[in-house]
Amino acid sequence: MAGTAPESVWSSHPTIDDINAMGARSMPGYLGINFVEVGPDFIRAEMPVSARTKQPFGILHGGASAALAETVASVAGWYCVDQSSKVVVGVELNVNHIRSKTDGMLTATGRPLHLGRTTQVWEVRIHDEDDRLVAVSRLTAAVIDRR
Repeated sequence: MAGTAPESVWSSHPTIDDINAMGARSMPGYLGINFVEVGPDFIRAEMPVSARTKQPFGILHGGASAALAETVASVAGWYCVDQSSKVVVGVELNVNHIRSKTDGMLTATGRPLHLGRTTQVWEVRIHDEDDRLVAVSRLTAAVIDRR
């Protein structure tokens, strides 16, 4: 129906402060990944193109784009399951690098393509500050029992 807001996909509603605190002392914090928005069916984070995220040739490292995409999708997936009994783990990550960057800020938006009982598929689109597509990614995750 046109004009109807999407239903929420979240099992528990993530807050920006909680999400950022979770990754502060691991790779997201080191790379400068900062979650900035949670909508009913998307999650959004930013990451600077800086010395930490560039390859030796001075351009954005593809692995940094992959880490941004996987971080966004994994965090989103985690908030779509019953956290008391399930966890979400990445199974396959695909990233297409569209445009190089030497500086600036990237914004990654993750949206679910499939939220099943045992698998999830997330699309993450990474844009620059001029809204140009830098990379597009798809993460397949398994939903498994928490140990």
